[in-house]
Amino acid sequence: MDRERFLSACESIRQSTHERNGIGTLSEKSIHAVLKKYYEPDDINTEVKIGRFYADIAGENGIIEIQTHQLFKLQKKLDIFLEFCPVTVVHPVICESRIIWLDENENPIRSRKSPVKGTVYDALYELYGIKYALDNPNMRVIIPLIKAQDLRRLRPDKGKRKKSLYQKGDKIPTDIEEELILSCADDYRAFIPEGIAEKFCSADFAEAANIHITCAQTCLNILTYLKIVRKVGKKSNYILYSINK
Repeated sequence: MDRERFLSACESIRQSTHERNGIGTLSEKSIHAVLKKYYEPDDINTEVKIGRFYADIAGENGIIEIQTHQLFKLQKKLDIFLEFCPVTVVHPVICESRIIWLDENENPIRSRKSPVKGTVYDALYELYGIKYALDNPNMRVIIPLIKAQDLRRLRPDKGKRKKSLYQKGDKIPTDIEEELILSCADDYRAFIPEGIAEKFCSADFAEAANIHITCAQTCLNILTYLKIVRKVGKKSNYILYSINK
C-alpha cells in the first residue's frame, strides 16, 4: 500500500472534476477514477481495447479491472482475459464515510459521519459473482479499504413530492486504510475469524466475524469452493464446517 500515491491520485481526480463539472460529477465515478490513477498513473495504459472488450488497465504486468459493485458483470471479460495473461480484479470497500449534503450551488450545508462501515467480508460476499475464477492461477484480487465522502445533492425536482429533498451523488475517496491482496486460493484463509471453534456453523461464523448470517453463508460457500473449509456434518438445521489444515 502506498498512501502517498493514493492521496496524490485523489487530488488529481478532485482537480480534474472541479475543472470539468463541479464536485464529483464526472461521467466516470470518482472511486473508479482514483483507483485507476492509483494503480496506473500513466493514462496511456488505461482503457485499452483487447478483443471486443476494453480493459481498465493493461500493461506488462497484465490486466487490472476495477469494479466497485456487481462483480458478476466481469464474467465475460474474465473468460477472455484469463486465457492470455494475469488479471487483477480490484474491488474497493468503503470502511468509513462522511455524508455531506450540498445545496443547489454545490456548497456543503451540513455533514455527519455515516454509521455504515464496510469490511473485507462485504468484498468476499460480492466475489461470489466471480467465484469460479478465484482459483485460476492467472487471477488475483485486491481489496482496498478506503475512506470517502458520500455526497447528497438537492433534487432538481424537489417540488414533486419526493420522499427526500436530496438524492445520492458521487462518493469521493479521501484516504486508504489497507489493501488486502489475494494472489492464490490459500490467501483466502485471511477470512477465517480468529478464535472460531474447530467445528462451526454459519451462525458461529457470523458471530465471530461480526457480520449478518446471509453474508456468512455466502462467504462459507466461497471458502468451501476454494477448499479452505469443508462440510463435516449437520447440527439441527445448520451445516457444520471445519477448517482444512
